[in-house]
Amino acid sequence: QVQLVESGGGLVQPGGSLILSCSASGIIFRIYTMGWYRQAPGNQRDLVAVITTGGSTNYADSVKGRFTISRDSAKNTVYLQMNSLKPEDMAVYYCGADIQSSLLRKQFWGQGTQVTVSS
Repeated sequence: QVQLVESGGGLVQPGGSLILSCSASGIIFRIYTMGWYRQAPGNQRDLVAVITTGGSTNYADSVKGRFTISRDSAKNTVYLQMNSLKPEDMAVYYCGADIQSSLLRKQFWGQGTQVTVSS
């Protein structure tokens, strides 16, 4: 059984920073692309940033220059450094990873972590 566990969400003032972490555990043969997605109330889940096994990254236009995604493959962990946070960044942030487990390869999801940006 593969699990993704996020941490690091919380309340921050506009202009502040947060770091999100997501660690994968279980019987994992290989982790391919890892990423962060977010969903605000009434909206669909949107891509924030993804990172490949080779370290290539892709960001949503709305976060370019403010957010940085990174990964520690030895720890099966992906991070999201969020700077200059805006009220419109407020959402539930989900970690997603393309993982080959003992039984299959699929996209796994974390449970989500709330990011609130408010003064």
